Amino acid sequence: MTGYYDIIKILKDSLEANPNVTSVTEGSIFNVDINKRTLFPLSHVMINSVNHEGNTLRFNVSILHMDIENQTSNKATDDFKGNSDEHDILNTQLAVAVKTIEDFYRGDNYGGTFQLDGQPDIQPWTDRFENYLAGWTSTFDVIYANTMTIC
Repeated sequence: MTGYYDIIKILKDSLEANPNVTSVTEGSIFNVDINKRTLFPLSHVMINSVNHEGNTLRFNVSILHMDIENQTSNKATDDFKGNSDEHDILNTQLAVAVKTIEDFYRGDNYGGTFQLDGQPDIQPWTDRFENYLAGWTSTFDVIYANTMTIC
């Protein structure tokens, strides 16, 4: 059985193919490297849990899609938008999240070993880390055929 390897590879390949993603990482939220050495925009993949459902495994996946906000010391001329590119980041990273999900609905990952189940949830966030990061967290379930034998 190679389910964990397979889902990580599919997600990594899908994200790396996106022109709005520079780096893809994986693992615990505490493994997100937010130092200046990281190349942004970054997508960070986390497998939250796996439920054994008889002949299938249900992977609950979260992906953080993020970029560093460009702050300027100039006085904001637009009170709505402010003096950063936060809106641009949120727009671009939402597109990354939606494209990754759409790959399971009708793109490269459709009809393969994995099937998206239910409705994905995509939540925005800003200033989650110390480097003025902004982005989205997409969370969804993926079903995988359990090929483990009982022998």
